[in-house]
Amino acid sequence: QVQLIESGGGLVQTGGSLRLSCAASGRTFNTYNMAWFRQAPGKEREFVAGVSWTGISTYYADSVKGRFAITRDNAENMLFLQMNDLKPEDTAVYYCAAGPAGSSYYRGQYTFWGQGTQVTVSS
Repeated sequence: QVQLIESGGGLVQTGGSLRLSCAASGRTFNTYNMAWFRQAPGKEREFVAGVSWTGISTYYADSVKGRFAITRDNAENMLFLQMNDLKPEDTAVYYCAAGPAGSSYYRGQYTFWGQGTQVTVSS
């Protein structure tokens, strides 16, 4: 069982930066692939970025490549998302998710979810 709590969301202007954090409970954090998803009003939840349980492999949605970076600290049970050059279309609730090794881009692969943190980018 893994419990996830996101933080770091807020209001930022176009071109600004935010760093999201996800604190995980449980001693098995380092066995899970981790990811960030987001959901804008009226839209489906979509994949943003993912990282393997080792932290070696990372993968991104095309819309955020080159702007966002996902990292993890297995010693501290933490997941991060550095978001740079933010755009109004990045506005959404951002969710942290944990899934078994091999989980990648698909929402259904992830077992545990946080409650989300709101990111709003003003134009």
